[in-house]
Amino acid sequence: MVEFRVERQALADGVAWAARTIPSRPALPVLAGMLVEAGEGGLTLAGFDHEVSARARVDATVTEPGRVLVPGRLLTEIVRSLPAQPVEVTAKGSEVVVRCGSAEFGLQIMPVEDYPTLPEPPARAGTVPADAFAAAVAQVVPAAGRDDTLPMLTGVRMDFDGAVLRLACTDRYRIAAVELPWSPASEDFRTGIVVPARTLADTAKAIRPGADVALDLTGSADTLLGVSGGGRSMTTRLLDDQFIDYRSRLTGTWSSVARIETAPFVEAIKRVALVAERNTPVRLAFTSGTVQIRAASGDAARANESIPADLDGDDIDIAFSPQYLLDGLAGVHSRLARLECTAPTKAALLTGVPDPKGDDEPDLTADTGFRYLAMPVRLTG
Repeated sequence: MVEFRVERQALADGVAWAARTIPSRPALPVLAGMLVEAGEGGLTLAGFDHEVSARARVDATVTEPGRVLVPGRLLTEIVRSLPAQPVEVTAKGSEVVVRCGSAEFGLQIMPVEDYPTLPEPPARAGTVPADAFAAAVAQVVPAAGRDDTLPMLTGVRMDFDGAVLRLACTDRYRIAAVELPWSPASEDFRTGIVVPARTLADTAKAIRPGADVALDLTGSADTLLGVSGGGRSMTTRLLDDQFIDYRSRLTGTWSSVARIETAPFVEAIKRVALVAERNTPVRLAFTSGTVQIRAASGDAARANESIPADLDGDDIDIAFSPQYLLDGLAGVHSRLARLECTAPTKAALLTGVPDPKGDDEPDLTADTGFRYLAMPVRLTG
């Protein structure tokens, strides 16, 4: 028998976290279950699909400790629909009863003895602030590939180098990379892994802000990464650690360097892209003091807009997929964006210029640690 009482919102948050790993089409029926464990420390909710596990700890008043397996997605829907009142859960016989206010639901218990053992996270590698980690992951994952036949391209490369953590993604047509400080458990900790991008993005976005995120990884031979914070934790299997030498591709000598205010640039691209059909690029013509942004869909429609831009070096006319441009600019968290080019057919580098402190002038030669390299679309006329 299992019996406990819990606040509805706390239960809803915990159930939603654990349900993220429950497959919609499980290879085994038991994997559709959510493991509910009640004990002295409160409530633990867990899901597992043999690749990714998720656990949530929730404060609860436990009358009868124990563990039970219930249909995970159905429990999620039920809890989400409950009124804002305390929830009482009782497992007896073959049924779990969920009561909240005047609402009562009965769920058939699944065979908990058939549920696979949840993986234990590896040893602690270090910690990073949750907000910084979530922001860094969001900056790079738009560049991850979607083709599962090339697993490396669907992952986030994580390079741990002392007190610096570097993240990078690529789909072969662009590279997004960022570095941020973190606190390693050992000052000489150095390794590189590749983590499924979708899993890491969902996890980073859902972990509660304001706390530290713990990263668990004991060395290069590991097959698991653990991420935890704010009462939430997950483990995921790693992808093959082979990855391109992305850092060498993010440096170079640029004949044209343009600086543009980020927000107006984003809005202008969005407006001009309204006439761009699928696979139609947005064209950027940089001259001293101005960038002209234009696109056309044959004879059907065209758009043209000019905004201020500072240019050092040669005038340049270059074109990109509008979504590629917008993905890169979404990662620029500063007032000024910098685009560095060498030729209309060569990859261009997009970075942010650090915002000045107080009355200081911005350092136009520095960057914010985010780098986005994108291949242009060849111009035809």
